[in-house]
Amino acid sequence: MPSTQKALVVTEVGKPVTLITDWPIPEPGPNQVQVKVTVAGLNPHDAKARDYGLFIIRDLTPAIIAGSERGIIDLPCILANDAVGRVTKLGPGVTELAVGDRIVYQPSFAIGSKQNGLQEYALADLGTLTKIPDSVTDDEAATLPTNIIPPLVALFDTLRIPAPWSAAAKDFDYAGTTLLIVGGGSNCGQFGVQLAKLVGIGRIVVVGGDEEKLRSFGATHVVDRHGGYEAVLSRIRDIVGDELVYAYDAVNPLEGQLLALNALSSAKRGVLARLLPIGPVDESRVLGKTAGFEVRDVFGSSHVFPELAGEFWKRVPGFLETGEIKPLGYVVKEGLVADHVNEVLDAYRDGERVVKTHIHL
Repeated sequence: MPSTQKALVVTEVGKPVTLITDWPIPEPGPNQVQVKVTVAGLNPHDAKARDYGLFIIRDLTPAIIAGSERGIIDLPCILANDAVGRVTKLGPGVTELAVGDRIVYQPSFAIGSKQNGLQEYALADLGTLTKIPDSVTDDEAATLPTNIIPPLVALFDTLRIPAPWSAAAKDFDYAGTTLLIVGGGSNCGQFGVQLAKLVGIGRIVVVGGDEEKLRSFGATHVVDRHGGYEAVLSRIRDIVGDELVYAYDAVNPLEGQLLALNALSSAKRGVLARLLPIGPVDESRVLGKTAGFEVRDVFGSSHVFPELAGEFWKRVPGFLETGEIKPLGYVVKEGLVADHVNEVLDAYRDGERVVKTHIHL
């Protein structure tokens, strides 16, 4: 095997990714495998990384973006936290995989990570990966990591609903629980519905998205997101009354998060898990919460939540084979081509509607 490879690299924040041909091929360490990447999936955070330094500039403040020397800047950097490939080398201590196994994994967000997908060979850590069943394609598997781990963390860590394999599960009343999911049309929203159905949550109330698809995933109620804030809030309250204590917002910045917060119970202390932790909400606009409420931030990383994610990844093949987890939609672009990646990231940047795009290496 050669010592270098092709990769698409961010060399400067705010500039397009570029192709280089002499990127080092990484060697696996303990509890790691080397992977020949077949599919790398792009997501909105990749555009924010390229354009604004998300996960690249580690003290992401206006001063840093303007060029201050403070903080850590992780450049050059490879993008794509959805990755599928075949195992090519085993690191020390790896016994549960073999060379040739087809796996899907979530790369690390850590500084200097050698795991991201837009390179011919990458590394993957045990506990953040799983073998892909024969009945599932590479592309179907690649729809999972970036979009299923955030709702997994949101439901079973941030909101503290017990994971179904945990000891606490036997005493939790899933059937008597109501969950509100805002942003049902998003990939993280759709997987959130599936996870809620998987554990048997009794009322899964979803705002936005395709009603037929969401009901097929397990939603019990799908709320039309049109007509203005007050109308949507009224529709939600007509369903949940004053009983809602669990809410998950998969899409909204601060202004939009007020919808879920005001849908929470007044008499019972409620919790919102949010995927966009971009600052404090205006609590003066959260009305009538006599029991109080909490806003908790979600960081959807298998590496940050190794116990939860590890137990989940062990079970993913079974969930896929039974249909308890259904892959989402995608489109394909062939080849490790900079223009292909930049076109997708430009579309995310410009607010265009983007179908999840997979780069075939």
